[in-house]
Amino acid sequence: MKIPRLFLVCAALISFVATGLAQEVAAGAAVKTKGVITGRSEDNLTIKTNDTRNITVVLTDDTQVQQPKGLLQIRKEEMRTAVLTPGLGIEVEGVTDDKGQVTAKKIEFSKESLQIARQGQAGLTPTNQNVQANTEAIEANKGAIAENHAAIASNTAATEQQEKRFSEMTDWDTKATVTLYFPVGGSDLNEKQKAELADLAKTAGSLQAYIVQVAGYTDSSGNATSNERLSKDRAQNVIAYLQESGSIPLRHIVAPGIMGEKDPAASNESAQGRAENRRVVVKVLANKGFIGQ
Repeated sequence: MKIPRLFLVCAALISFVATGLAQEVAAGAAVKTKGVITGRSEDNLTIKTNDTRNITVVLTDDTQVQQPKGLLQIRKEEMRTAVLTPGLGIEVEGVTDDKGQVTAKKIEFSKESLQIARQGQAGLTPTNQNVQANTEAIEANKGAIAENHAAIASNTAATEQQEKRFSEMTDWDTKATVTLYFPVGGSDLNEKQKAELADLAKTAGSLQAYIVQVAGYTDSSGNATSNERLSKDRAQNVIAYLQESGSIPLRHIVAPGIMGEKDPAASNESAQGRAENRRVVVKVLANKGFIGQ
């Protein structure tokens, strides 16, 4: 039986998309591939694809960054390029250049992938504290047992995926670290904190390429929802100061880690321990394998 020419053409196109960048393609060719971000500079990403290749992805002002929304994932939410951080699993559509790089037209990622990447940014090493917290929550909230079991299963899968992704990342070089402490319920920056952030911004500005990681935390006072909101306010106030007064472009600042009361630096059983947990940790990071600093 003779196979229609149109069928052969469609089959070839599907095969090309599925293969992604498994083979070299000519400059100007359209490509679509999936991978995990392992490095980031100002306008470039390095991703490790599903076939273990390292590819440089170039970001432009026309690059669309989107997250599918809704049950059918049809609607798309436009996102800032700041969310494109190491550890994030993405799908890239773009065009190759004569250097073998891909100029991205569209980048998509799932909500789950973003959550995993943010957890990794806040402390690249998973701990067992989240599992313990979920177990205690089950005992304390009998009416939500089914929901909590689902959450534990989700967290376990997320942790396994996080471990896999970060095991593939190159080493990081920390150029500067600042830890800022806040009063109970407070999120505003004082003059001492502003001075510390100004010094950190000078360090970052002396580098050719860098990213700034910001993670906000609370103590165990209050409920989980209010703690997440408070840690978000603290982190965003730091980001706003770095951008407006520290002259750090937003594209250099990764999406804030909103940690709430997770990963405490000290025991919440004492006033001193709770004071140490009300914090924002700010780091200037350079990917040694990608940036070469």
